[in-house]
Amino acid sequence: MSQALHPMLNVAVKAARSAGAIINRASLDLDLLKVNTKAPNDFVTEVDNAAETAIIETLLAAYPGHGILAEESGRTHGAKDSDYVWIIDPLDGTTNFIHGLPVYAVSIGLAFKGQVQQAVVYDPTRNDLFFASKGRGAFLNDKRLRVSKRIRIAEALIGTGFPFRKGDNFKRYLKMFEEVMQHCAGVRRPGAAALDLCYVAAGWYDGFFETGLSPWDIAAGSLMITEAGGLVGNFTGEADYLHQREVVAGNPKIYAQLVQMLAPYTRTIKETDSAPPAAAPDATQAFLEAAAPAVAPKHKLTRAAKGPAEGEAPV
Repeated sequence: MSQALHPMLNVAVKAARSAGAIINRASLDLDLLKVNTKAPNDFVTEVDNAAETAIIETLLAAYPGHGILAEESGRTHGAKDSDYVWIIDPLDGTTNFIHGLPVYAVSIGLAFKGQVQQAVVYDPTRNDLFFASKGRGAFLNDKRLRVSKRIRIAEALIGTGFPFRKGDNFKRYLKMFEEVMQHCAGVRRPGAAALDLCYVAAGWYDGFFETGLSPWDIAAGSLMITEAGGLVGNFTGEADYLHQREVVAGNPKIYAQLVQMLAPYTRTIKETDSAPPAAAPDATQAFLEAAAPAVAPKHKLTRAAKGPAEGEAPV
């Protein structure tokens, strides 16, 4: 890549490529893969663990004072009280990977006081590197990314993810799916949320929605979208999507229409329920506290749902 990267982003790129090399080597002989089940339909392989270890070692070698929030190892590594927290999914799309379907990625985001500042999503099968720094734009390899310009939901291609874990509300999702599907041009479900969000940033999708996601699924991809001129929120258009387990994203016009459709299906945590329990501060808790703004007043939600005013920059 030709442009100079932020030093922390540069380290994240190195970590993502290292993990991608491990994943690519393992993909050559999937018959030897050891697969464990974390929960019904929720798999983890030795490749997930090896890739995560490589990422964490690379990040902490450069920034030993930073915190870690990773899908497989949680917060067992790194500093427990740092304002900097690396949010890691070493292999997003594990089910695709173990079936040989080449739609999966490495996702690494860096949050500072709860706000994602650096992001890398690496697709090792295509050698596609999506990256972004806050305030400096989003890129695919050397190409600057911009969200699509479509303004009508009837012409929009929407990405999603189906619920698959025990306890997920399938009936609720089917109602959402039916609502969106009847109003848009098409719905796609490849199976790797980190890539889905990058596809919104690239303008390949016009919007995206999913429930049941964790911070490591969406931290990096969310920054790609906002840096590409798009919007990300929960189903009522608020900015606390990282820990709400519901996310909607898109270009400003399509985002607004999706929020209008999906708001009735929200499971937003009420302000009175969002206070964290008293405990010794650690990197994960600090991240969640900083990423949990108070519920916005109704008139602000209206602005978020409508998208930016004419001539107003998206946030």
